[in-house]
Amino acid sequence: MAEAATGAVRVQKVRGRSALTRCFARYPLKLIAPSKMGPASCDAVWLYALTYGGGIVSGDTISCTVSVGDGCTAAITTQASTKVYKAVGSKCSEQLLEARVGEDALLVVIPEPVTCYSTARYHQKQVFQVSANSNLVVVDWFTSGRYECGEKWDFSIYKSVNHIFLGDQPLFIDSVLLEQGSSCSIAEQMQEYNVIAMVVLLGPKLKSIQEQMQAEVRKLMSGQLRPPTSGGSLYATRSRPPQRPQRPPLIASCSPFGNRHGRSGSRGEHRARVQLLETPSGCTGALPRCFPLCCTMKFTQAIGQS
Repeated sequence: MAEAATGAVRVQKVRGRSALTRCFARYPLKLIAPSKMGPASCDAVWLYALTYGGGIVSGDTISCTVSVGDGCTAAITTQASTKVYKAVGSKCSEQLLEARVGEDALLVVIPEPVTCYSTARYHQKQVFQVSANSNLVVVDWFTSGRYECGEKWDFSIYKSVNHIFLGDQPLFIDSVLLEQGSSCSIAEQMQEYNVIAMVVLLGPKLKSIQEQMQAEVRKLMSGQLRPPTSGGSLYATRSRPPQRPQRPPLIASCSPFGNRHGRSGSRGEHRARVQLLETPSGCTGALPRCFPLCCTMKFTQAIGQS
């Protein structure tokens, strides 16, 4: 992948602070590293990943390598949702990310969601190599498309793969595949839901956020899944026709992962997957009150305290 990379980033300690020692990008990728982000005490490198033309064109392949040195902190985000334009024939748009996170380092990958246009074909793969005390945040989410423009789950194929390795040992492997079928469309499978999001938290620096997220997911779902109570007499209850259970507007789950004998889930590595019923912000897929962005605010606080 390194030979064909359209981007390469290296973060190392320079005079005791995290510094960007390499930042390379070529078409269609553009990387912006703001010189001032947050307070002066914030020891972190921020990067914005952009594409020329505001989106990924059919047939484009964007590949990027990232190296975060021991004790460093880096955050990668985007300025807006990643738009995947309509496919030309069978051409697929691809994004590939390979990242290495050193000892006691923190890498935060918090992009805006992917929004696929009608007939778009998109494949994304992210591979993370971590050390024993590495810290990693990954937010991977996508919308149903240009919802208010009449496009809802109208793309041809969406595939997202996330792998996390400790040496040769896989810690986390996740794959999402949505593809239009002859017997059942994506829209029929997804029903009313318009957003799918996954948040991965790994490492000791994120322990407090992991606990907060577990508590928030538990609170959210305890209210969503609590069976309704009915008042009135037993006769009235029996005579009332059975009500069809309503689909909750948000579905969330949170679970640990890892090997108990190596780097274990008991040390605080968690994944959360969230589904949302509505896309309130229109065609771009930006969701200001969405769960992943609430988490993103916490991650930003963690970066400032690292």
